[in-house]
Amino acid sequence: MEVIDNPMTVPATSADNAQTTVGALIARLLAHWGVSHAFGVISIHNMPILDPLGEQGAIRYVSARGEAGALNMADAHARVTGNLGVAFTSTGTAAGNAAGAMVEALTAGSPVMHITGQVDLEHLDLNRAYIHEAPAQMQMLKAVSKAAFRITSPDQLVETMVAAAEAALSAPTGPVSIEIPVDVQAAAMAMPAVLPDLAPKRPATDAAKIAQLAEMLAAAKKPVILLGGGARGAEAEATALADLGIPIVTSTNGRGVVDETHPLSLGAFNCTGDVQALYDEADLMIVAGSRLRGNETWIYKLRLPSKVAVIDADATADGRSYANDLFIHGDVKATFAGLVAALGETRFDPAWGATFAAARDAMHAAMRKSLGAYDRLVDEIQARIPADAAWVRDVTISNSMWGNRFLRVGNTRAGVHAVGGGIGQGLPMAIGAAFGTPGGAYALSGDGGLTLCLGELATLAEEAPDVTFVLMNDKGYGVIRNIQDVEYGGRRHFSNIRVPDFAMVAGSLGLRHEKVSDIAEVGAALDRARSQPGPAVVEIDMLSIGTYPQAFAGPPRKD
Repeated sequence: MEVIDNPMTVPATSADNAQTTVGALIARLLAHWGVSHAFGVISIHNMPILDPLGEQGAIRYVSARGEAGALNMADAHARVTGNLGVAFTSTGTAAGNAAGAMVEALTAGSPVMHITGQVDLEHLDLNRAYIHEAPAQMQMLKAVSKAAFRITSPDQLVETMVAAAEAALSAPTGPVSIEIPVDVQAAAMAMPAVLPDLAPKRPATDAAKIAQLAEMLAAAKKPVILLGGGARGAEAEATALADLGIPIVTSTNGRGVVDETHPLSLGAFNCTGDVQALYDEADLMIVAGSRLRGNETWIYKLRLPSKVAVIDADATADGRSYANDLFIHGDVKATFAGLVAALGETRFDPAWGATFAAARDAMHAAMRKSLGAYDRLVDEIQARIPADAAWVRDVTISNSMWGNRFLRVGNTRAGVHAVGGGIGQGLPMAIGAAFGTPGGAYALSGDGGLTLCLGELATLAEEAPDVTFVLMNDKGYGVIRNIQDVEYGGRRHFSNIRVPDFAMVAGSLGLRHEKVSDIAEVGAALDRARSQPGPAVVEIDMLSIGTYPQAFAGPPRKD
């Protein structure tokens, strides 16, 4: 973690230079870097930035109802745009409220810039219990960020902002935090003659290692490629390798890098008995930009093929979750381009691809059987969701069963979900994503998750993004109840929580809302939701429709 922490100095000024303030220049820099939206909760400790941001009018500011929601919005906005997602919070408790959402952004590798306040410089780090003071705020920010920075002087501003933005956007991407005392935010300074551009870095790729991997691939008879979120940007090259006859599997975060309608794409069906059989038969796996997360590998008990090569922008990925025969610390796009060039007209055995296609068809059929009546809900959403819309999901039974893998995403940045598994982030993520995609967002949440972020319904109503919010209501924590049934003798302590009457809540905010109690009505309800711009809630009454034939009781584990 990098921390810039220099003492206060007098800013350089010139009679020839126009004057501005630290806060006003922050707003100008963000607009210069292509930031279109920012999210946050206004406070006395960030007003010197937000006031000029509002006056300038170049960036749309979205007023979240809580700091966690603001960071979730910025996170999702970053994921769908690939640019900085920006959020503002106050100091102390407010910055602490944002910490959980920062952990999610860190887990997902989202390029988020969290700008937070601090108490006046003269009281900083003295532990006087000054109002809103958090004596160890920097330590907290470092713990939940890829890098953390502190600005204590106007003459540090430009250099620190550039360093922070480039850290967020450089591979492997991730969230950064910048802490600025409120009096420094308001301090006068000279306007730079030229605003700096950003130059995020990608790791250089060793040509010799690409050649070594090309030899391994040429010698393989039954290779497979596993694509993670770190393979974004390599869509053309990954598709070219699939076109040569190499089957593709993705992590949940890597969906859409190769179009999920490609005949050799297994998509995110990445942790089943059928997949284990395929991996046991394969003789080489190339893992590209994937963390091989525990919930997608039977907690690291899923057997990978006999030979494994890993490509990752993060040098610490070497051997972190699984052993490998070759590790390339480098860029997936450059490595794949080298493989495509080296392979030339090579074509892999179509029978191997047919084996994957048959397994995919079998898994899709098994999935439909496990959904019962809800397979119609999947089909109705699939028929309506635009290719340029985001597909946003909270942690809920329906997402774990089908949202994460069965409903196809339209592009490499369309899939947004709580990678770290935290409940209650779907609604704010949908808001942030909708403002970053032409097609808006379709979102999936449970009633328990929505209750955690209920205040952001007011943000949804006020800001009016194009969000179709599909609410799966089973009156409580359904996943927890299923786990209690399987592992705790059916003792459902604390999982049957009271949830609001969502129709009344929506009505009080002027949000369009419709409740569906018969699955046959869901298509028409979705059409009515999208019959006009703006947000709408389609609530699925699961108690009326019934449960899933197959109960989901937590992430898959190998016994």
